[in-house]
Amino acid sequence: MKKLLATLLLLGSISATEAQPQFRFDAAHPDVHDPVMAKGEDGRYYIFATGFGVSVLSSADMKEWRPEPAVLKVIPEWAKQEVKGYNGHTWAPDIYYHEGMWYLYYSCSTFGKNGSAIGLATNKTLDPKSPDFEWKDQGMVIASHRGEDCWNAIDPSLVVDKKGQPYLFYGSFWDGIQMVKLSKKDLKTPTSKPVTVARRFDKKYKLEDIAFTQEGNNTIEAGENAIEAPFIYKHGDYYYMFVSFDYCCRGQNSTYKTVYGRAKKAKGPYFDKEGKRMDQGGGTYLYGPDETYFGVGHSSAYDFDGKSYFISHAYEKDKNGGAKLFVRPLVFDEEGWIVTK
Repeated sequence: MKKLLATLLLLGSISATEAQPQFRFDAAHPDVHDPVMAKGEDGRYYIFATGFGVSVLSSADMKEWRPEPAVLKVIPEWAKQEVKGYNGHTWAPDIYYHEGMWYLYYSCSTFGKNGSAIGLATNKTLDPKSPDFEWKDQGMVIASHRGEDCWNAIDPSLVVDKKGQPYLFYGSFWDGIQMVKLSKKDLKTPTSKPVTVARRFDKKYKLEDIAFTQEGNNTIEAGENAIEAPFIYKHGDYYYMFVSFDYCCRGQNSTYKTVYGRAKKAKGPYFDKEGKRMDQGGGTYLYGPDETYFGVGHSSAYDFDGKSYFISHAYEKDKNGGAKLFVRPLVFDEEGWIVTK
């Protein structure tokens, strides 16, 4: 009887496992959302991405990845107070090295609402084995508030221009991508009011002009003005701004498209290949839905070891719309525009 019972329990366990497949980490083709990358002091490449406390992966060759400890071990108290409903699932970070310190900007939000905030954590090293390794939360950089702002304080991207002036680009949907100057002393304190640097429409919208689609208390649509995920990349004589049009996070219904423009100055204005300003609806198409992916977006770009890379996540059709790491070489034509193959 005991043997029969044990057999039945084993069969039940197998049936439950088959009914609910367990997640398995794919080292060569990892699941990520909103990836940014850096090369650490130990020579390894580090990805920072959306996840509880900010997800981290590392690799020696950008081909085989392994999970690393999250950045935020404890949910910052300021974030819980500022963003109601934020539970530690932290979105869309950016990583930047400046004068001996790593600056990691992260997004605290809840899906479909623009009551959000961007925080900052710092570390002397990315190497978890180093005695100097310790992420220290520095608190809030900037916030947006429902019923007050036409933009969302998420998706940060930091750039420091040739004169040493830091700018934070951020935002999504509604009145588009925003930019503020930050203090040179702490790369945290805003020293200017937000300015819209990219939008889908060619005019500024006021709060009362925007037709929100509601699902309960959540604003889930932005119509044709869906734009988010800025990233600023300096290459040659230009600053390039990548942004994502349309919708992420919907699996097979995702429609992300990556577009970009460029400027001679970090603060812009940014122009697409046709000469249209990105704050007036411009943007040159780069990647998007095709025979392999439902959408490609939330991108970043880097120069590593003499090569240029485009990094993003893509909703893969063979994986039922799963968000997978997407890495491609960045190639430029003679005029400095990006060429895709």
